[in-house]
Amino acid sequence: MANANPTISNQSSLDSISDEGKERKTSPQVLCFGELLIDFVPTVSGVSLAEAPGFKKAPGGAPANVAVGVSRLGGSAAFLGKVGDDEFGYMLSNILKQNNVDNSGMKFDKHARTALAFVTLRADGEREFMFFRNPSADMLLTEAELDKDLIKKSAIFHYGSISLIHDPCKSAHLAAMQIAKKAGCILSYDPNLRLALWPSAEAARTGIMSIWDQADIIKISEEEIEFLTRGSDPQDDNVVLTKLFHPNTKLLIVTEGSSGCRYYTKDFHGKVGGVKVKCVDATGAGDAFVGGVLNSLASNPQLYKDEKKLRDALKFANVCGAITVTERGAIPSLPTKEAVIKKMKETDA
Repeated sequence: MANANPTISNQSSLDSISDEGKERKTSPQVLCFGELLIDFVPTVSGVSLAEAPGFKKAPGGAPANVAVGVSRLGGSAAFLGKVGDDEFGYMLSNILKQNNVDNSGMKFDKHARTALAFVTLRADGEREFMFFRNPSADMLLTEAELDKDLIKKSAIFHYGSISLIHDPCKSAHLAAMQIAKKAGCILSYDPNLRLALWPSAEAARTGIMSIWDQADIIKISEEEIEFLTRGSDPQDDNVVLTKLFHPNTKLLIVTEGSSGCRYYTKDFHGKVGGVKVKCVDATGAGDAFVGGVLNSLASNPQLYKDEKKLRDALKFANVCGAITVTERGAIPSLPTKEAVIKKMKETDA
């Protein structure tokens, strides 16, 4: 196992990251599948939804956040999903386009609204959710509406678990995964547990784990480990390796918030420390982290085999997440590559 806090060759890691994704048009594409919605975030922290004096409207949805995260870092990204044929839906589509995300795979439903989520910010910046989706358009994407060519031409196919909760979106999700797998895409999975959306805790565990063994890359939080393993110690390497690391897994990453992350491959595992910042809103931090990882992985698909390069990429991703928590909302807070490199230089000084 790698030392938890080794000295990293800072300049070489910055140089390797700076060289990645310079040519957007030629860089391999990351395709993100799933939900795109509006987050309503209170304008003040530490109050309930009922007590909030006002809300800031922010585009969100984990897969869409990741797509924008990749694009902001200079990579090539696309989004595949469904929104309502309404003002919010077209606003979200335009936001993706403005952020250089390919939105050609988006569908618009005339009979269902774009999903909304009200996000309560506790005083520590952590969140609680109230969703409005009964059903929302993202739940109604069908297999027939999938842009199969968009999937086949992508290098990485990234998804969460919310799209597994209800049909027809569940069937579309499973079909898209099979198309991606057959096309040779790297499959990337962030469960992104939102327990309030599932019929029960047991349904959430079963649904999340039903596709676990198919992913090449998995990102999971400590809280999700505890949930999926029914209370096992999320900091115990043996718990991760015996209960969550599957023979098909190439890279499993455990995020620890401001403490950084742990990584597990078939050949090695270790920890990369985080960056301390003042947390205003944790929304999108994990997605920014995933965007950082996938952008690096798109440039170097064998990244998980080289521990030095993997650690550099994870350090970069940690900074992506740290910058994102310093502002409210997800997509508005996602950093550019220049901002990340500047922050890395500041923390290394």
